Amino acid sequence: MTDRQLAALRARRIGFVFQQFFLAEHQSVLGNVADGLLYAGVRRGARRRLALQALDRVGLAHRGRRPAGPAVGRGTAADRDRAGGGGHAAGGAGRRADRNLDSATGAAILGLLEELNQQGTTIIIITHDHAVAARTRRRIEMLDGHIVADTTPGARPARPRPAQEEPS
Repeated sequence: MTDRQLAALRARRIGFVFQQFFLAEHQSVLGNVADGLLYAGVRRGARRRLALQALDRVGLAHRGRRPAGPAVGRGTAADRDRAGGGGHAAGGAGRRADRNLDSATGAAILGLLEELNQQGTTIIIITHDHAVAARTRRRIEMLDGHIVADTTPGARPARPRPAQEEPS
């Protein structure tokens, strides 16, 4: 793919939820969420409407018009975690989440991700938390950059990596 095709694919098909939140403090929370849809070519009115729906879905619609810095900084830890998606919370057909949340917020976010997955969104969660991994339908375990287990039905078992020889 060309650079332009890759950029379009990323803008329209992939969304991210980062462990750390990256919000533009000069904008409102709503503006930050809507920005992810800007790059996907969604018109302004639709961006704001979809962003407000996304904020409502995670319980932050009441903070949408506040500046991002104060709204998130003075909010609860759960508010900061829910706002962590930044501009990509409303866009993209796939999601990647690598979260470190308190248990109540983590359960709520995992429930939302499961709901999105049931609606057809591909969700990729990168985690070291075995309880989180246990909630997924498919798990791919990696060690040193190699797949060591794959729970996909019908998947061939991963071949063990050969032991590395020690230099003489």
